Amino acid sequence: MQEFEAALDWWRLAGVDTDFADDVTDWLATPEAEATAPAPVPSATQPQRRALVPDKPRVAIGGERAGWPTDLSAFHRWWLESDTLDAGGSFPRIAPRGLAGAELMVVVPEPEEVDRETLMSGPEGKLLAGFLAAAGLGTNQTYLAAALPRHTPLPEWDRLKADGLGDLLAHHVALAAPNRIIAFGRNILPLLGHDTAQAAATLRVFNHDGVSVPLMAAPTLGELLRSAGRRKQLWQRWLDWTEG
Repeated sequence: MQEFEAALDWWRLAGVDTDFADDVTDWLATPEAEATAPAPVPSATQPQRRALVPDKPRVAIGGERAGWPTDLSAFHRWWLESDTLDAGGSFPRIAPRGLAGAELMVVVPEPEEVDRETLMSGPEGKLLAGFLAAAGLGTNQTYLAAALPRHTPLPEWDRLKADGLGDLLAHHVALAAPNRIIAFGRNILPLLGHDTAQAAATLRVFNHDGVSVPLMAAPTLGELLRSAGRRKQLWQRWLDWTEG
């Protein structure tokens, strides 16, 4: 059919737009009435058009808020075991690590691909450990969390936000109760109430249930691994933020 249409287009471009034939044609004759074709009767073997089925309503990530743990250690267990957090995947769930009331809460988008038992155990985690050591923060002074429970290739962040991931992350922050937050990755900022039309540096405080926590936005650890310039800029911003 495409070849036939292409041929017609070719002849139109060539200036031929009239049908030529050797037989005599009576152009003034009244055209014969076309017979009305009967409506086709569906046969038993002919596929029938299915009625549209409305989409099932989305289920909020984590399920009903009333069922969310209100204790941090219980939240850690729930994070590993609850079937309401995601639909599964080929990578394992990784628990957050740290204690409530830490000096700094570090939030990353998701566990590293190589993580199996410990969050941020790969090259990005090593870079983070070096940064925290340079900042004078030991493991007992930091709380490390990921917005997603498992490494997820190509996550749909807008959909996750619409499904309530931001509310769950805010609940997690409230349980961890840190003195400061550093968020690595621009996909985390909308979950924490950041207006994406503004520059990342404008979000300096995370507010939730009347509690305000100073917050610093940073590039992803993967970006920092690839760019010495960005690492230098981050360090200077860190010094300005913590010493100002």
